[in-house]
Amino acid sequence: MRGFLSFFVFLGLVTATAADRPNVVFILADDLGYSDLGCYGGEIATPNLDGLAKNGLRFTQFYNTARCWPTRGALMSGYYAQQIHRDELPGLGGGGRGVRQPWARLLPDFLKSAGYRNYHSGKWHIDGPVLEAGFDRSLDTRNQGNFFSAKGNAIDDVLVKVPENETGYYTTIVTADHAIDCLKEHAAKYADRPFFHYIPFIAPHFPLHALPEDIAKYRDKYLQGWEVMREARYQRQKQMGIVNTELSALEKKVGPPYDFPEDLEILGPGEINRPLPWESLTDEQRRFQATKMAIHAAMVDRMDQEIGRILQQLKDMGAYENTLVFFASDNGASAEIMVRNGGHDPKAEPGSAATYLCLGPGFSSACNTPFRRHKTWVHEGGISTPLIAHWPKGITAHGELRQTPAHMVDIVPTILAITGVEKPKEWQGETIPEAPGKSLMAAFTKDETVSRESIWWLHEGNRAVRVGDWKLVAAKGDPWELYDLKSDRAEAHNLAAQMPEKVKELESAWQQQTDDFSTLVNKTLDQQPKLPAKGKGKKKKK
Repeated sequence: MRGFLSFFVFLGLVTATAADRPNVVFILADDLGYSDLGCYGGEIATPNLDGLAKNGLRFTQFYNTARCWPTRGALMSGYYAQQIHRDELPGLGGGGRGVRQPWARLLPDFLKSAGYRNYHSGKWHIDGPVLEAGFDRSLDTRNQGNFFSAKGNAIDDVLVKVPENETGYYTTIVTADHAIDCLKEHAAKYADRPFFHYIPFIAPHFPLHALPEDIAKYRDKYLQGWEVMREARYQRQKQMGIVNTELSALEKKVGPPYDFPEDLEILGPGEINRPLPWESLTDEQRRFQATKMAIHAAMVDRMDQEIGRILQQLKDMGAYENTLVFFASDNGASAEIMVRNGGHDPKAEPGSAATYLCLGPGFSSACNTPFRRHKTWVHEGGISTPLIAHWPKGITAHGELRQTPAHMVDIVPTILAITGVEKPKEWQGETIPEAPGKSLMAAFTKDETVSRESIWWLHEGNRAVRVGDWKLVAAKGDPWELYDLKSDRAEAHNLAAQMPEKVKELESAWQQQTDDFSTLVNKTLDQQPKLPAKGKGKKKKK
């Protein structure tokens, strides 16, 4: 079969041979802002991802869960993280240490039935060993505290041995090296079979660690401050047609989601924990903040370079044309400020292994342009991600935008539809519950809205629901806010007081979803160990 391979499911050709089925690569960034890529308005050099966008699709209203492990659980399972114990429900526990129910299989388990080989290169942060989740090979970059060390990482679930005098290691490069090695082996030994490759980079998650030559490109680029950066990105986004909203206001009283005042002292007088007017900062603060943004940009730049090497390998092995490549981020840019792992040496070169820097709320706000808030919040800045889809054989549109609201839970049904794989109704005698996601396959052909009842969020007391263009959202402990996202994704004009009936309607929809998820979870709690409550404090993994 050739040409419009994406339609073989619609045509009833579910008996396609393994060689006919497309390969799938899903690349995930960590703490990347909505506007960080050039193709979403950013000034960072991302030519490889921009190239995928130019010859594919960009989704403008794609959502994650606002945090790392819930997004990864949703992405790989097709369920909201709360449904599978991977984020907390009121009174029921769950979270980063929650264990999925036996029926909550991950995507590779289903793809195996169609002859797929499955590879994982990068961060995991899902419960259980990687190979037991259906992957054939894995690099698990568990060391999230030092980009310059492999200590604690695992290959095929076995800890790696690290030389005493370890040198020349950088996680982003090693992640790509492993991915390329998997692809080369596939070409040599399994060329008659399709593959699924999950590549979750840690970049640009803190600590801000980057190669000196990458930092040098951006060292002085951000000295004009976050207001100038936000405005420039916003204007480019409007020109591209990516957004139809005003630019959100900087929230000067909103700082990091967790307060570690002792860490601010360690970081010194250059650090600030609020997005104050740039002109009000000292020269030392301006340089410190601009340097942090430069390192963040360097991390994104390097990730794009490494993605370019992976794409070249796909071309070299003749797989590029029939490989569907996705790219997204697990949450918005982060306002967090902390010092952990090996600590922070203020005398060391910023971005080196001896330093521990975080982006903070000022430039996080700029990276999330034009939206409000940051990672962990479920306002648009915390949950909005780029989604690029590129597939030469299956997507004929080039450089087009897709406006349909969509969510990470949609990725599994989309991939299953495209690969012609039917999800089983049960697993080892246990019924698999209906999943909430919708296939985005129709949107590959034209810009149409995928029909759904709602999109739902809950994380650390932050909650939201979207029904059509209406969004009800509240930070933990705050009253509901109501926004019309058709024209106000900046969440600047709260309509809750003017439209109390709409608030009640959407609150009921949010509560119904929450109750349904609680009912599902309660069915299996009696058969499993009690779920741990969500941890608190700086020792908690991201």
